Amino acid sequence: MDIQVGDICKLKKPHPCGSKEWEVMRIGADFRVKCLGCGRQLVIPRTTLEKSVKEVKKA
Repeated sequence: MDIQVGDICKLKKPHPCGSKEWEVMRIGADFRVKCLGCGRQLVIPRTTLEKSVKEVKKA
């Protein structure tokens, strides 16, 4: 899966704030993503994020 910094990922399940869209802040073995609903930042393993992505909007 080709995900770059600045891309917006739409996930299958919503964050508790209700938003399904996350902005990719950093890539590597782990991804740092920021929720576009509440601004919370998380570090997620690459495999976990790639399984849960429904759609990627390029920056």
